Order: sequence, then structure tokens, then C-alpha cells
Amino acid sequence: MRTHTGEKPYKCEQCDYSAARKPTLDQHHAAKHTGEKPYMCGECGHRTTSKSVLSQHMRTHTGEKPYKCDQCDYSASVKSRLVHHLTQHTDEKPFLCGECGYRTADKSNLSQHMKIHSGEKPYKCGECGYRTAKKSHLTSHMKTHTGEKPHKCDHCDYSAAEKSYLDHHFLRKHTGEKPYLCDECGYRTADKSNFFRHMRTHTGEKPYKCDQCNYSTAMKSKLVRHLTQHTGTVEKPYLCDECGYRTAEKSNFSRHMRTHTGEKPYKCDQCDYFSAQKSKLVRHLTKHTGEKPYMCGECGYRTADKSNLSQHMRIHTGEKPYKCDQCDYSTAVKSKLVRHLTQHTGTVEKPYFCDQCGYRAAEKSRLSQHMRIHTGQKPYKCDQCDFSTAQKSNLDQHNVAKHTDEKPYMCGECGYRAAYKSDLSKHMRTHTGEKPYKCDQCNYSTAVKTNLARHLAQHTDEKNFLCGECGYRTADKYNLTRHMRNHMGEKPKNYNCDYCDYSAAEKSTLDYHLTKHTGEKPYMCDECGYRTAKKSALSRHMRTHTGEKPYKCDQCDYSAATKSYLDQHRTKHTGEKPYMCGECGYRAALKENLLRHMRTHTGDKPYKCDHCSYSTADKSNLNRHVTQHTEERLYMCDECGYRTADKDNLSQHIMRTHTGERPYKCDQADVLTAQKDH
Repeated sequence: MRTHTGEKPYKCEQCDYSAARKPTLDQHHAAKHTGEKPYMCGECGHRTTSKSVLSQHMRTHTGEKPYKCDQCDYSASVKSRLVHHLTQHTDEKPFLCGECGYRTADKSNLSQHMKIHSGEKPYKCGECGYRTAKKSHLTSHMKTHTGEKPHKCDHCDYSAAEKSYLDHHFLRKHTGEKPYLCDECGYRTADKSNFFRHMRTHTGEKPYKCDQCNYSTAMKSKLVRHLTQHTGTVEKPYLCDECGYRTAEKSNFSRHMRTHTGEKPYKCDQCDYFSAQKSKLVRHLTKHTGEKPYMCGECGYRTADKSNLSQHMRIHTGEKPYKCDQCDYSTAVKSKLVRHLTQHTGTVEKPYFCDQCGYRAAEKSRLSQHMRIHTGQKPYKCDQCDFSTAQKSNLDQHNVAKHTDEKPYMCGECGYRAAYKSDLSKHMRTHTGEKPYKCDQCNYSTAVKTNLARHLAQHTDEKNFLCGECGYRTADKYNLTRHMRNHMGEKPKNYNCDYCDYSAAEKSTLDYHLTKHTGEKPYMCDECGYRTAKKSALSRHMRTHTGEKPYKCDQCDYSAATKSYLDQHRTKHTGEKPYMCGECGYRAALKENLLRHMRTHTGDKPYKCDHCSYSTADKSNLNRHVTQHTEERLYMCDECGYRTADKDNLSQHIMRTHTGERPYKCDQADVLTAQKDH
């Protein structure tokens, strides 16, 4: 009757413990206060306070399982396990929680469940103060201090602190057996708990409910994390002695420790890849199998990673669960929220440091990517051609552009198609005129984020990207990447023209080259009808109408319509000429000037006329020559109507005739001229 009344008349004289039965009190007294364990196993020396416990222990040596099920072949060494097993046949759950209606077939399960309501955690670690409601959890926890791994694999050197870990290892590594099968989708697993979690994806069951709001989830760990939103704190008993990192979960602690030890226990059986995290190995294996089991029901998108599918689905639902607590900003991707928060704080912790050039990063993965600039490492290789790259995103982009030709994103305004949604978003701004990226130091705004980053360098003169070979510095990561190719030898020219033998190291260069074959010039000036194949060329051309000269010299009043003109002008102040000819010692302030000069030694004339056999070493000479065939004179003087086919001729005309400007000075005599060659 005491099981119903809860009466516990037998009380311990040394602590608050009480029991319903005297033998239970005696066992408690011996175990907790005297430490006496009179019953010893002759096989292994194991000692215990109870004779019945010793009897159970001996069965681990004899293999005896006296408790047999009368409805199937199941047998057990412990009676309580047989009782628990029988509920599978009867579905009987006689033990009921009066607080919440929870039912179970096992009395011990009910006792553990009741601690959820009482908050009782009687088992405490003497090393670090960790407390738990289950004795088995404390036993497992203690092994984190002792490092004990008593469960050893008979087939390899693996050992584990928990028998369940050993069982899981044996199934995964040595048998490959996955006995738990999902009838809905064919998913198989070696772990029963994984199977139950998987089934919830089909049933939608979310048994873990928050008692402070309407939140519910299919996984207990997610509920634990959610509860911290209400409490503001969470117990973090696992402490790293190396760096002070704390966590609430043992698995997180184990993963963290590998950042100090460098241990990578997860090995690919098809190549030399190692990983510190199992999830990364699973993703890696899809490179060998090509398997993409996660599919979007809306558009057919497939991926090897469940988290990628979850992010993708937000494109359709519009869900943006990550919200800024300081403004109305919300996003579908957590990493974007982290970056956004730096706009409020003004700073972001960057603990990862490059010892080559001083670059700092907030994420370890960013530092790893950065280091490849110095090493030249390109670990991501295309399995259909010789292309390799330092970043996985570049490989994905290469595969779409070169091997599939798939361009699922289309512009409703003009029919433009793109392989990536981000490219379509950038393209749409050419129709809307939207320029969301704004400089906080002047009125500059742009449609492309990288343009803003380059612009900001003009305010700070900060050049964070350094070449370890020659000391070259730049504010633009892309410029450093291009520069590094000068040290690594000839640029790989992976982009080939379908019409001729031309090849290019960059796709944008090839696209521009193709306009020579197609004659396409989509960018037109509304003022004079000038057309060009490049948007940047149109922007420069428009300044001939507006007179805008945004590039200003910080040492004199000079301003220019293009940055290259400003760079060229600055050499007049510095006298710097870093580019030298190895043949004759000629030096130049600009790289393109050196390239033109080198053709005087090689005789190379790469610029060829499509109308006759004329060829030249200088592109501007070709442009002038072509006008002989077309008689086209695009450049007009607003003062007098003079027209010319050559932009330089127009500039010289204006200086000679209208302004009287003579910018070119002789270094041998006191002579000024309007023309450089005079």
C-alpha cells in the first residue's frame, strides 16, 4: 500500500533519506555512510553492498538469463528488464504521474520522471559540482574527469566510456548493420533513438513541450536550448581547462576539445579526408556517392544536407526566424544576423589571426579560406575537368556554369537568366535602380556590396590584404587573389572561346571578348547614341557629358573621370615607377605601359583588324584604324562641333583650341605642351 500512499517510515539518522522498506534503508546506509561492500565477485573483484546485486552481476560472467518471456524468445538476466519487455506485448502502463498524466510501464521511469516536477538532483559530482537527477548520468559524467573508457572493441583499438557507444561503434564500423528501417521512406539506422527521432519527421509529433509558452519540438536538446530564452541562463557544467569554454552538453564539449588536440577521429574510407565532426564526414561522403536525399517538394531542389534544405525552404515560406533585438531586421540565415549585429556594436570579435599578414577573422572557417591565398592551396577539384579552387562555393558555381548550363532564375523584365539567385538579385537592380549599399561617410551608394567595400578604402586608405611574396598591399581581396597568380606562374586560362583560340583566366574577360564575335553592345548612351559592350565603359563615357570627375588628387587640385587617370597622375608627385623592363631597363608607373613597351621587343601585335590585314601592338591604334573603315566619329566638341573618332584627339583639341591648357612639361628644358608626344 505504501506504493499508493507514498509513505516512507524508515528514515536515515545521518541524512534526509527515507525508504518504504527496511532492507532498502540498510542498503542506503552501507552504500552512503559506511562505504562497506561485503559482497565480492570471485571473477573480477567487483564489490557491492547487496547480495541480490552480486547475483545479478555474476550473470554477466555466466551469461545466465533466467527470466524468460512466455510470448516470445526474449530472456533477461534481471527481472525488471523482463517486466519492462512484457509491456511491449500488453501496452500496459500502470504507473501514472499525478502532475501531468504521464504513464509508464516501469516504476523506476516514473521515479525519474517525477524529478522533472520536483527539480530534485540528488546526485552530485565532487570534482566540479555538476548535479543530476539520474545516478547513471553522474557515473557517465565522472568518466570525463577520470578519462576512463572501460568498454573496449574486440576488433580494433576503439574504447568508450559507455557501453551504448561501443555497441553503436560495432554496428557502424564492423558489421554495417542497420536493423531499424523506416517503412515510409526506406531510411535505415543502427541506433534505435535515431530511428524514433526520424519517425517524427513523418508523424509531425513534437513530444517535448515548453511549460512557459506554446513551443514544442521533436528533440529534447532543442527544448533545453529554448528554455534558456525564458531563464536567460543555462547550466554549463562542462568546462575546458585550456581556454575556459563552457557548455551544457557533453557532445559539444567533446567536439570543442578537438580544437585543442587536433584530433580528427572521423575518417573517409574512400580518400584521405579526416574530420573532427561526424556531420562533416557525412557531408563529405556525398562527394563520392553523389547522393542528395533531401528534396524540396516545391521546386525539386535536392541537397545532401538537411540543414541546407531547411534554409532553402525559407525561400518559399518567406520565414525569417533570426531577428535582431535592436531593430526590425530579420533574416533566414543565422550567420547573416551575426554580421548584421556588428552594425549596432560597431565592433566584432575576431579571435582568428593570420601570422603571415595580420588579417583577422571572426570565424575559423574564414581564416582557413584566407590562408589559401598564401599557400595557393586549391582543395576543391572538379571531377569533370582540371578546374580547382580554394572555395567550395566557387566550385559549385563552376559546375553550374560550365557543365550543366542550368540557369533556373529568370528576370521577368528582360528574360535574363542566371544560375544563382544572388546574381538575379543584382541584375534586378539594373531595372529598379536600387542601391542598397550606402557609405556612412559620404553620399556614395551602390547596387553591389563589393563596390562599397572598395569605396570605403578611399576614406581609410586601409589595405588589409598583403602579399607575403613581395609586400604588395590592397584593400580588395579579389585584387590580391589576382596578384598572387603573378607569383604562381601563368594564370590558368579555363575559359575558352567557342569561335576562336582565345582563352581567358576570368569569365568576365571571356564575356567581353565574345562581343567581338557577336557585335553585341547592349549598353547605350541616351545623349549621343554611343554603344558599348561593357557597363563600366558606358559609365565612363557618361562623364564626358556630365563633366563629372569623382577621382580627386589629395596633393593638388587635379581631378579625373577615371581612377586609372588619377593613378597615372599621382606618379607625377611620387615619381614612382615600379614596373621595369628586363630587356632594356625601361621603367613605367603603370603595368599596362610596361606591357605595351614589351611588345617593342617581342614584336607582338595582338590587336587585329576584322576588315583588313592590319595589326598593332596598341589597342588605341586599332580603334583609330577601324574608323577608316566605318568613318564613325563618336566624340564631339560641345564648344564648336568638332568631331573625331579618337577620344584622345578630342581631349587634345579642347586643350589646344579652347582651354589653352598645356599639362605636359619637358624635363630637359622649360617647355610646356598640350600633346604628350611633342
